[in-house]
Amino acid sequence: MKFCIHEFAVKKEVWSSDKTTIYLELFVKYFIIGVTVLVVAVPEGLPLAVTLALAYSVRKMMFDNNLVRHLDACETMGNATAICSDKTGTLTTNRMTVVQSYIGCIHYKQTPNFNDINPAISNLLIHTIAINSGYTSKVILSKDSSTLPTQLGNKTECALLGFVLDLGQDYDALREETPVDKIYKIYTFNSVRKSMSTVLKLEDGFRLYTKGASEIVLKKCDFILGHDGIPKPFSLQDQEDMVANVIEPMANYGLRTLCLAFKHFVHGPAKENETHYDEEPNWEKEDEIIRGLTCIAVVGIEDPVRSEVPGAIKKCQEAGITVRMVTGDNVNTARSIAAKCGILRPGEEFLVIEGREFNHRIRDPATGEVKQELFDQVWPQLRVLARSSPQDKYTLVKGIIDSRVNANREVVAVTGDGTNDGPALKKADVGFAMGISGTDVAKEASDIILTDDNFTSIVKAVMWGRNVYDSIAKFLQFQLTVNVVAVLVAFFGACTINDSPLKAIQMLWVNLIMDTLASLALATELPTEELLKRKPYGRTKALISRTMMKNIIGHAIYQLTVIFVLLFGGAEILDIDSGRIEEAEKHAPPSQHFTIIFNTFVMMTLFNEVNSRKIHGQRNILSGLRRNPVFVGIWVGTLISQIIIIELGGFAFSTKGLSLEQWLWCLFLGIGALLWGQIITTIPTHKLPHLCTWGTSSDAQLDMDAIDGAKLDASPESDDHVGRRGQILWVRGLTRLQQQIRVVNAFRMALDARYDGHSLSSNYSSQSLENLRMRYKFPASPRIDASASTNQTVDTSV
Repeated sequence: MKFCIHEFAVKKEVWSSDKTTIYLELFVKYFIIGVTVLVVAVPEGLPLAVTLALAYSVRKMMFDNNLVRHLDACETMGNATAICSDKTGTLTTNRMTVVQSYIGCIHYKQTPNFNDINPAISNLLIHTIAINSGYTSKVILSKDSSTLPTQLGNKTECALLGFVLDLGQDYDALREETPVDKIYKIYTFNSVRKSMSTVLKLEDGFRLYTKGASEIVLKKCDFILGHDGIPKPFSLQDQEDMVANVIEPMANYGLRTLCLAFKHFVHGPAKENETHYDEEPNWEKEDEIIRGLTCIAVVGIEDPVRSEVPGAIKKCQEAGITVRMVTGDNVNTARSIAAKCGILRPGEEFLVIEGREFNHRIRDPATGEVKQELFDQVWPQLRVLARSSPQDKYTLVKGIIDSRVNANREVVAVTGDGTNDGPALKKADVGFAMGISGTDVAKEASDIILTDDNFTSIVKAVMWGRNVYDSIAKFLQFQLTVNVVAVLVAFFGACTINDSPLKAIQMLWVNLIMDTLASLALATELPTEELLKRKPYGRTKALISRTMMKNIIGHAIYQLTVIFVLLFGGAEILDIDSGRIEEAEKHAPPSQHFTIIFNTFVMMTLFNEVNSRKIHGQRNILSGLRRNPVFVGIWVGTLISQIIIIELGGFAFSTKGLSLEQWLWCLFLGIGALLWGQIITTIPTHKLPHLCTWGTSSDAQLDMDAIDGAKLDASPESDDHVGRRGQILWVRGLTRLQQQIRVVNAFRMALDARYDGHSLSSNYSSQSLENLRMRYKFPASPRIDASASTNQTVDTSV
């Protein structure tokens, strides 16, 4: 445009046949420059940077026991503000042992001697443990006395079986006497009944063995075995005394309490604690069957807190993440464990309630529906939800996500291992399933699988998530600086000297540096614990912060100043021939003048790449450099490539070899970018106006349907996860990458169809899309998200 205005409007030249060749050459020249400027200006390297950062992080997270199933969960986890965690196996070791017991009205603080227990009681005790448990649960003693026994199956049952072994008895022998096929009826454990019962058929009737939550089973007991083995009445007052004197002290010590009981059905004359029947009892009437029990014992099971968990939870709290424990245990046990973990901190207001009270507080008394206004009065202080069901967990997660108490919507992560945890895992912004103890349903509903069932792995996921965000921000800071400088230099050069100081091939080399190589170098930074000392960014944080904008503008000013000084005064300063040529000399060979400008620009870009490793105003830009050999290797490789291009590029790269002195000047000006970065860091960021940010968005702006019509390959149920997307630009980058994959594969399909000698369009009418993929090895697009439906029904039965 400038050429046309200058030639035909200002100089009033007339197009003539003898100047056609010259005009065409100039048009092609300026067109190439224009296209090159456009290529450099557009940040098309962003999708590559996003993909590299996510792919690298996902791969490395495997070594931190995080198996990422959905890519966006990695970045989302870095912005998490709340974690709803299970207790057993996640916060604790899930290696349970019986450490206290109440047998025959005697409280034992350690494993009693079997011979000290009345034979009538001890016989019932070992039988109810051995038979009223899953026969797949086993404790295998180690040949080495220094090695702990191996627990297989349900850990609670393993603790009871280990108790039998500690008493010196063999539970396997008792199971051989009563094989599975001789068991008459089983009431399996679930989250509703909180107990398990087994019915055996005896010669004189039936015997029912029951074990379960102590406060629940005790309410169904009418008798208790005394120290002499004789049943005696167990009144309501006796129950209350036992809860106050036995169960609560155990629970306050962090023990999980279980009550073991039995009931005898006889056809003939019945004793006081037995039930007479003329016709076989109706076993379907569970409430009638499991009542009038005789209490055998209450045991306290210890599940130690993982040694690393308190430190991990403290890191979460420092990172601005609230940790809540959701468990099915007794409220006193849950409170004790939460205090040991550090979830409950001294001097902090918190709420520890049971699931029943939780529902009572948040539901409308008239309709029974959850009221968000009532819920918002509970959840900010809630730290422990005890005696909870999977439905309670789902209600808690959904309520926190829907709440607008805070300016930014909460980003919630939740852990789960059971089939019934599926709805909560899907509803959460990030769902963590247990890799060891988790069911297939839980894993399928999750975003990330913890291969070691350890809470500390969640903290690692937070670090990687924040590192992904920072890696993209580093790349943006670096690329935008290069974009601004390259475009302005090309534009003003064309306007002032009728030529760009940076030739098309040179700008493409710079574009390669800032797109491919820089994205790989900056995306491979390893996370550090410094990331956990910052609060979550929040959903409305600007993509480019004020600190980043300060760095971009500051380094652009330095680089533009250096380049323009070299452009207009470099020939005199360095005592070389000027590269600013007249039109008649357009075919002149490359000059040292413009070669120095190009080389200096690349040197400043390379050293600014080192500056871009820090985006939060840190002065020590070299910290952690040794931990990233990929960055060092790419940086050194780029420098060597630049030397080769300058010295050997010649006419192909429009360069001319430089002397040692000229190289030192270029390096000095490049290193000046490091020194200039220290000056920029001195400028207080908080005094900059908020206008010096870019990319601020609200939750409403994160609707995927509004992103230029781009649609992710998500399931139709993705509405539930719309609000948890990262910044729009990142998602658009992933979408663009998917579209490019489709184009490439579609091209392959067309070529295959051509060689196969038939039309591809005919296949669409006769084959399904899946058949096409199988025929042409056309992979489905990477799944970005698996979402939950908003209309979930929660099955609370096993």
